[in-house]
Parts: sequence; C-alpha cells; structure tokens
Amino acid sequence: MIPSQRRQQLLDLLDTHSVLGIAELATHLAVSHMTVRRDIQRLEQAGQVLSVSGGVRRIAPLHREPAWPLKAATNIAAKRAIARHAASLVKPGQTIYLDAGTTLYELAALLTGHHELCVITNSFQVSALLADYPQIELHHAGGRVDPDNHATVGPAVAAYLSGVNLDLAFFSSSSWHLERGLTTPDEAKLVVKQQLLHSAARRVLLADSAKYGRFGRFRACSLEAFDLIVTDDALPSPARQALAERGIALSCVPVTAPAAAEGAGHSHPDLLLNR
Repeated sequence: MIPSQRRQQLLDLLDTHSVLGIAELATHLAVSHMTVRRDIQRLEQAGQVLSVSGGVRRIAPLHREPAWPLKAATNIAAKRAIARHAASLVKPGQTIYLDAGTTLYELAALLTGHHELCVITNSFQVSALLADYPQIELHHAGGRVDPDNHATVGPAVAAYLSGVNLDLAFFSSSSWHLERGLTTPDEAKLVVKQQLLHSAARRVLLADSAKYGRFGRFRACSLEAFDLIVTDDALPSPARQALAERGIALSCVPVTAPAAAEGAGHSHPDLLLNR
C-alpha cells in the first residue's frame, strides 16, 4: 500500500471511530507506530486531523452549534479555569464586551465584585446574572433572538456595537482552527463578531481546547486578529507549537477538578431565565 492510500485508510477509520490511539491505528494498518506518527503529522499539516494525547482525532465541519444547556454541562472545569484567567485581565473603569457563551457566563460570575465597570453583552444569561448587581453598568445589545444560545444576533447587534468604544472584548466560539481561523456555522453571528473586531481596542478569545481544530461554514477572522487566546492546558503540544510559530499570543491555563462547592455562588446557567 502506498503512503497516500494508507493515509486515506487512516482517515476512513477516523470517520468511523472519531478518535483512535496510535497502537490501534498501527494494528489496523499493519505498520509501525513510527509510520503512523509520520502519517498523522502529514495529515495534521494538511488540516485533516488533530493530534491528541496518545492518538489522533478527525477534524470535521461544525454544521450547528450545540444548544446552551448541552454546552453548559460540557468541560466545566476548563471553562472556569479560562474564566479565572480572563477575569484577571479586566481593570476598573473599563468598558468591556462579553460574547454569548458558557465560558463567558462563568467570566461574568467572577466580575460581580467590580464597581467601576461597564459591561455590554448580547447574552441573556449574562444580562440576567449581572442585573442583580446594580453597581455594574449593564447594556444589552438587542437584535434577533437565537433561542438555542439564549442571545441576540444579526445586523441589529452589529449596528449597536458600531456605536460603542470597547476597551476589551471577550469572544466566544464553538470552533477555532489554525488555518481556518475563528468560524461559525451561523451567518447571523458572523456580523456580530466582525463588528467587535473594529469596536474593541483589545480582543481576547476564550475557547477551551476541545473546540480547537473544528470549523464552521463562515469565517469571522484569522486567529492572528486576537491580541490573546486563552485556552486550557489540554491543548496538544503540536497545536501550541504551530500557534507559536505563527506569532499568536496564547495562554494555556491549568485545569483543576471542580470542587463540590464550586459554582455555589450563582445559579446553574440553564435555569437562570426561569427564576
């Protein structure tokens, strides 16, 4: 079997199993571990797979983002670790934007002690949380309601953001990719994210490592458009190296297991709007 045929067979296996270990692939393909690693490296360079600890996973298009309740129950420890790091970037007196997303909700919960802060958001979850803290000046950017993500989207949100000057904008995403950049399967979200790039003096992407390597139909920007990307330390070393080689500022924060009492200070996000 020639190398190109073998690599196609490797991709076919991943189409069926999604994630496979090096040893499993070596057995399936009847080749050495070293040959499998070389094939993975070639496919990763082509943007078709992503190395994970001990194995590899297929990169597949994101056709629709998961609904809020599902996202809120996924990778909680990583999202809270990312949010803690992001909170340290916020300074008194700033005007900041919090994008819609479960990591951004975790960040909002950490900002409730601020007194000299203006928060603009398109997230109903963030608005519902921060509305209980009148010392924070809160603005909601109105537009078409996205019921899956509990947020407003579309040109009306972008038009609102075109009239504000943001010190700091925190972006969320269900997909980020070295070559394809920040993407979304929803065109209505695209115009919001692209306007944020113009309205903010500093742009920070908050995205856990499980979302890396995925991509949607619509491209908002390259990863170089961000002043900083904050993710968790499960991001594979090859990905970190590739990002560093492109000059992309990256913070990979350590993740600790969530304590039993963690999050007790605020309601579960998928219950907020039913209070």
